[in-house]
Amino acid sequence: MKRPHRQVRRPRIATAALAVAAVGAVIAPQTAAHADQGPAFLHAAPNGSGESCSATRPCSPQAARDAAREVGGQDVRIELADGTYEMSEPLKLGAADSGRDGHTVTWTAARGAQPVFSGGRAIEGWSEGADGTWSAEVPEGLTPRQLFVDGERAVRARGAACAASTCDATKTGMTGATATGIAKWRRPTGAEAVVKVRWRNYHCRIAGVEGDNLTFAQPCWTNSASGTNRTGPAWDSTTVDSSRYSGVAFFENARELLDKPGEFVWDAEDRTVTYLPREGEDMRHARVLTPATERLMVVDGAHDLRIEGIGFAYAAYGQPSTDEGYAGTQAGLTLTGATGPVDHAGRFYTKPSAALTVRGGRHVDVSKSEFTHLGGAGVILESGTKDSSVTRSRFTDLSSGAAYVGDTEPNPAADLAGERNTVAYNTIRRVGVEYTDAVGIWAGYEAGSVVDHNTIDDLPYSGISVGWGWNQPEAQKSVLRDNRITNNRITNVMRVEHAQHDGGAVYTQGAQPGTVVSGNYINRSAHGNTERDGNGIYLDEQSSYIRVEGNVITRIGYKWVSNWADYGIQNHATGNWTDTDAPALSGTGSTMEDNHTGLDRLPAQALAVAARAGAHGTPAEQLRPDLAREGIASQSSTDGAADAAYATDGDTSTDTRTLSEPGAWWQVDLGEARRVGQVEVWNNTAMTTADFDVQFARTADFADATTLHVTGRSLRPTLLDTDAEARYIRIKLSGTGRVALAHVLVHPART
Repeated sequence: MKRPHRQVRRPRIATAALAVAAVGAVIAPQTAAHADQGPAFLHAAPNGSGESCSATRPCSPQAARDAAREVGGQDVRIELADGTYEMSEPLKLGAADSGRDGHTVTWTAARGAQPVFSGGRAIEGWSEGADGTWSAEVPEGLTPRQLFVDGERAVRARGAACAASTCDATKTGMTGATATGIAKWRRPTGAEAVVKVRWRNYHCRIAGVEGDNLTFAQPCWTNSASGTNRTGPAWDSTTVDSSRYSGVAFFENARELLDKPGEFVWDAEDRTVTYLPREGEDMRHARVLTPATERLMVVDGAHDLRIEGIGFAYAAYGQPSTDEGYAGTQAGLTLTGATGPVDHAGRFYTKPSAALTVRGGRHVDVSKSEFTHLGGAGVILESGTKDSSVTRSRFTDLSSGAAYVGDTEPNPAADLAGERNTVAYNTIRRVGVEYTDAVGIWAGYEAGSVVDHNTIDDLPYSGISVGWGWNQPEAQKSVLRDNRITNNRITNVMRVEHAQHDGGAVYTQGAQPGTVVSGNYINRSAHGNTERDGNGIYLDEQSSYIRVEGNVITRIGYKWVSNWADYGIQNHATGNWTDTDAPALSGTGSTMEDNHTGLDRLPAQALAVAARAGAHGTPAEQLRPDLAREGIASQSSTDGAADAAYATDGDTSTDTRTLSEPGAWWQVDLGEARRVGQVEVWNNTAMTTADFDVQFARTADFADATTLHVTGRSLRPTLLDTDAEARYIRIKLSGTGRVALAHVLVHPART
């Protein structure tokens, strides 16, 4: 019999309109008919046994699950005692483990307890080598892809980058075995090549070495290269053998690369792991764990279920260590299988393994839980999960992303559609540690989803990604609609040292009628980038019918809002605050109105919006006043219309440019001598300016100048701290060439 729809209560959202729109996720109130009957309590412990499941004689989680199935007519609370629950297989909850007749089954920590489901296995018996490394034998069945020493993640031993001129990638393999020394390694087939091309990340194991040529495990390499007709959109140029390939980021997991404290190597033939300790680590007493169990809890077809206050740690992600490897496509999803349907819209891409997976759930609510030290992702809600949520939880130190919601089929059957799911008030930090193309929160083809009041910090790629399909024919019409990305605090994402490009703090794809991006505070997305790249809010590809309103967006490597595609239509950006400007939105009917751009101080209203964003409410980082924008800019010569004033117009998308000449320069006259504390130099879109001096002088002849030298190309931006009194600031080439700049800001010294 069809279960009647049950009214539910969402977490508190900032606006009444959002609370009304966000139908059905978090806590179900008891009806009056059940108010006088308390819940049935069951108790589990790490060493629990038997079937009584009482407070004095707790049972195992599996026995508690089975006992809960016998309870009817009331809520059930399964309380977990403090300690580590070592999971050799996931705890599986199905339809039989649902709340019945309007009741709820809750899995929760006992009062004051911190239960942790752990997939980790200890590696013991360490012995010291003559070179200062320590080694231990690894039990059968374990493949230590990650290693944690006293709770701190170790790094797989890695080497230097190898440029494409040496490591030339083709559809079948790569050159460079001789120049890199790989040809002389004792066991090169245990090592992997890690390649980054734009937004993609690839990890493929070396399968063989012949002369200067390397081959790689299959199907990993084929799925990373072009020509399969399965790797992505027809226009895609981000495969390992594409024109965008610039070389190997690094090779990893070879004994010859083990040279830095905190690195380790796994030798599959000897079944040993070798580690070079950090200062202060004593391997005779250290607790060393490797993730071994892939999924710690799987909820399949259950409803009216709560999971709260539980820790999930040391879950594994096995696929990258197999011949499938990690053929990254976008956002932590991969292409797998040697064959498969022809598809350019990513419908058949594979999500990473997660510590907690919910499939086809209804009213499944995860709250106040902690996900840490994971080899894969944190949470997946998929296969038609509806009216479910992940709230008030923490995600830290994950190899992949934090939360994946929904699937990649644009027009699923009704029972497989993701609807009205919520990810709110979570704290997400340092995820994508190993698979740097992963995102903090990913949502595929979702309708009515809410991503609200999350704090997201320190990510290599995008913070929040909603939508899929790259405007491919099979994806142009989908179930996407009415999603809300609101009141999130997203800082320090698209970290440039990880070299993942073409993303943003908030990233969208696909036509999404009724979707709103509002009230978010975004600070430092791709800040300090090495090219014209990295956005605040990125309405990519066919993103359409999206409203961007009332966000605070500062210190962005490229555009605060980007909507470049002419087939993305009727997007509207209004009432946002930002320290730069951006070109008008592309696409029919798209508009930018009443935005507050080019700011050098955030007004009180913007500061209030920013302070309300995120899981905890934290003040924004105020902008620093810019002395240059009131000054007079000039340059040694002007190429065409690229006037010197474009560097002080508050817009990083307009560029100055001199002619190519010896000692070319750009400068600004502040009008009077001022105490200068910092200069920001933003290179132009072509990254032209390189090897230059920044001079500070009180006099126009620069006879009294002090100088700071920058070697190599300026970034977006290069930050130069100083304590100089100057009226004139000049950027001057050391040799012959052009000076071309998008932006120069001169900040007064702090008082």
